[in-house]
Amino acid sequence: MFKILFLAFLLVPLLELYVLIKVGGEIGAGWTLLLVLFTAAVGAWLVKLQGLSTMQRAQQSMQRGEAPALEVLEGAMLFFSGFLLLIPGFVTDIAGFVLLIPAVRRYLLVRLLRNSQVIFRHSYQSRSYRQQGDDIIEGEVVEPKDEHNRLR
Repeated sequence: MFKILFLAFLLVPLLELYVLIKVGGEIGAGWTLLLVLFTAAVGAWLVKLQGLSTMQRAQQSMQRGEAPALEVLEGAMLFFSGFLLLIPGFVTDIAGFVLLIPAVRRYLLVRLLRNSQVIFRHSYQSRSYRQQGDDIIEGEVVEPKDEHNRLR
């Protein structure tokens, strides 16, 4: 995983520079700069709109007594999308705009969750399902009875 991140941090800026130079050679440096600023502004506006929509869905889930797990993950992807859109360059802008498409975002989340070891509960009242081999640690919460025994 570290090697992949290292390669990404090395290759993405080089790819961005290459594309910026090519685009700048075709349409000029000024237009390229304006286009980069325009995509950042439009991307930030779209991230804000979709973030507010995701927050509303999360609040509705909580009002129904459900854990807003999918909405929280979508919010994280929107944050990442906004991050990509604010990086100057066209390659990261394309990736950021692709993550703004709700169907793409949900598809990626479903694939990510299928490949993960995390089990989400759909509501606070739902039963937790255990698989064979899961480690379970049972415990008990003890409330202190007086001020002297309370941990600080």
